[in-house]
Amino acid sequence: MMPDYPSPTAVVCHDAGAANIVIAGLLETGRSDWRAYMRGPAEKLWKAAYPGIAPCDTLESILEDVELLVTGTSWASDIEHQVRRLARSRKVRTVAVIDHWVNYAERIVRNGETVWPDEFWVTDEYALSIAKHAFPGRIVIQVPNRYVETQLRDIARVDKADVPELLYVLEPIRSDWGQGTPGEFQSLDYFVSHLPGLDLPSATVIRLRPHPSDAPGKYKDWIASHPDLKIQLDGSLGIAQSLGRATWVAGCESFAMVLALMAGRKVFCTLPPWAPACRLPHSGLIHIGKSG
Repeated sequence: MMPDYPSPTAVVCHDAGAANIVIAGLLETGRSDWRAYMRGPAEKLWKAAYPGIAPCDTLESILEDVELLVTGTSWASDIEHQVRRLARSRKVRTVAVIDHWVNYAERIVRNGETVWPDEFWVTDEYALSIAKHAFPGRIVIQVPNRYVETQLRDIARVDKADVPELLYVLEPIRSDWGQGTPGEFQSLDYFVSHLPGLDLPSATVIRLRPHPSDAPGKYKDWIASHPDLKIQLDGSLGIAQSLGRATWVAGCESFAMVLALMAGRKVFCTLPPWAPACRLPHSGLIHIGKSG
């Protein structure tokens, strides 16, 4: 069942993951009576979905006369934490949408302060189990993921590339695992070192798709340091186009890897053995460098 959104409902997001899920759910209602405060990647997504609804200027104004606040649970911003705290002081019911399968407890804590929502929304049975374990006694509800449903339909409509392609979906790791180099670059190096064992056709093109939060040019030098490989930045506008073209997908713990599995792609996890184990709970991932 789709959740019920009272009129008006306020929505606050920063990162793309939860924003995609929230916006897809709102679009399905056919309504446009939303109050929105969007920053970061979520702002661009909101403008594309609702060009006629300008986001509010302040967190205070978004909560005026609303009954429900729906937020993401971003890593890269504090705005969702701040607005949940403000909503609690105003007795506005709050929902926190979790779009992934890792670091649940940390998503609602900033500077040692935990601000609980009234409900958590998740979108699959894996997340439901993890959230109930991470937040015992709290309300956790599984809601449909209209974003994923749309993406899978769009992926199926895309023709495979004429030349075989492997899509590498990048993400900021936020740890160097004691090695002095950001984890995303260590994983890329580990992936390249194990390419011969993946038995890919020699003509395979490797396309790197940066994370929405990555700075422009972040991987330029790394690509230039591997002139012997057919590595390019992915220029597709949407993830569906990127996944549709690809025969194989690789990455660390990205949401796009799960989407690729659901779309029937062969998916490689590139986390090196000195990194923490991959926390994606989904079956079917191939962990490179490991037997079986």
